[in-house]
Amino acid sequence: MAEAGTLHDAFIDELKDVYDGERQLTKALAKLAKTATAPPLREAFESHLQETQGQIDRLEQVFESVEEKVRGKHCEGIAGIIDEGKAIMEEDFDDATMDACLIAAGQRAEHYEIAAYGTLIAWARAMGHGEAADLLQQNLDEEKAADEKLTSLAEGGINQSAADVAHPDENEEPVAAGASAAKKGLARAKAWRR
Repeated sequence: MAEAGTLHDAFIDELKDVYDGERQLTKALAKLAKTATAPPLREAFESHLQETQGQIDRLEQVFESVEEKVRGKHCEGIAGIIDEGKAIMEEDFDDATMDACLIAAGQRAEHYEIAAYGTLIAWARAMGHGEAADLLQQNLDEEKAADEKLTSLAEGGINQSAADVAHPDENEEPVAAGASAAKKGLARAKAWRR
């Protein structure tokens, strides 16, 4: 009969999973940045790509701190989220709507990572792995900041630009309303590109 796994085994399994997830995300973030039309959104994805590379380095330090070999295990959760993001990028949306959808895709990944890091930190602390917990906390803080940045961009104009294209002003003539709102939404989208 096989010996039952321990919390340490679960911790290492989860660590391998998040390590692979971060590696997958380096490719996905580059694609999100390339697809984004609003410069602040593109910059946010590019900045988080650089952070993610640093997070991978920290995860390697975590492995070393608990005397385990650095190894990934295919992260199905992030793979699924990335596949959803790819499907969004293949849609024929106006620029503002595409940016709003890219934010949603990015936040799905951030929320998944926030949950994973929160679990890893709690387990590391429970087992007395203070160095590992501190390194993981740095990654978690960056994930939360990235999520907050995406929320700020969405609420700071990207979502409204997409909404203006989708729902024209109701106070204008029906034909003019669609044209007017579309023009306003496109003008906002163009303003983001400057």
